[in-house]
Amino acid sequence: MTVWDRPTPPPPPVPLDREQIVAAAVALADEGGLAAVSLRKVAARLNAGPMRLYGYIATKDELLDLMVDAVYAEILPAGQPAGWRATLRVVAHGTRRTVLRHEWLADLLGGRPSLGPNGLAVAEAQLAALDGRADTDTVLRAVETVAAYVIGALRREIANLRAERATGLSERDRQRAHGPQVTRILATGRYPALARAVHDGTEVDAATSFATGLDWVLNAVAARLSG
Repeated sequence: MTVWDRPTPPPPPVPLDREQIVAAAVALADEGGLAAVSLRKVAARLNAGPMRLYGYIATKDELLDLMVDAVYAEILPAGQPAGWRATLRVVAHGTRRTVLRHEWLADLLGGRPSLGPNGLAVAEAQLAALDGRADTDTVLRAVETVAAYVIGALRREIANLRAERATGLSERDRQRAHGPQVTRILATGRYPALARAVHDGTEVDAATSFATGLDWVLNAVAARLSG
């Protein structure tokens, strides 16, 4: 057989590692949400056969755990902020920034605890900041309370962003569209407290609302720690 007749050997397999797989999955989720993520789609993104991924990750749940921990690296404070309030505030705002970069994270926060190194480091930073301020149970409830506020606020913010994209209407546009109906309802006098809130309340952006609510929660935690 001449060199002209000899078939070209197949290309070698694409090199893979777990970090590449997770990075590809995060990119897919950033582009299309969690529905865009599957082991098959990740393999296609990496120009690899799906079966090769199973040597690194056994299930989609494992992949989601790895994705969450990967972006938790973006939340982890750089160094230890001065004081427990500063630490919890840095983590909270870091979580918000990370969720706005990776909207899919809002759908996974509050689920199974993150047992990866970055998730554990974030938890350690918060607990260490409160260490010695109160008994262990009080410290745990304090961290859980702040986390519950952060998760709820961010899910609402992301839900509003998704609604804007789905409808093409901003919050101001939506209010303008429903204005006549709301005016008629409030004119009945059946909802006086709601009417005062609509007419007298000050509209603030999402960042301001988040920061204000966070300060209130931290003030409540401070009151409990000093009590």
